[in-house]
Amino acid sequence: MQAVVQKWGNSLGFRIPSIWAKDNNVKNGSKVEVIAEKGKITILPQKKSLDEMLAMVTPENIHSEIQTGSSVGNEEW
Repeated sequence: MQAVVQKWGNSLGFRIPSIWAKDNNVKNGSKVEVIAEKGKITILPQKKSLDEMLAMVTPENIHSEIQTGSSVGNEEW
């Protein structure tokens, strides 16, 4: 996969190919982790934090509790 580096304000930048963005669920405004070491740059999609995931829970999409049956061993509830 190749990309062309271009001037972007006072910085340089390149476009992320759409196939990589789609495969890694990266959209406009997504945060990514950029790791630079030994002359290489690695770009990883940033995983959501627990707080970010919990913020997506709403009364409309939360499920009710699930019954799994009675205990069958030495579990202590």
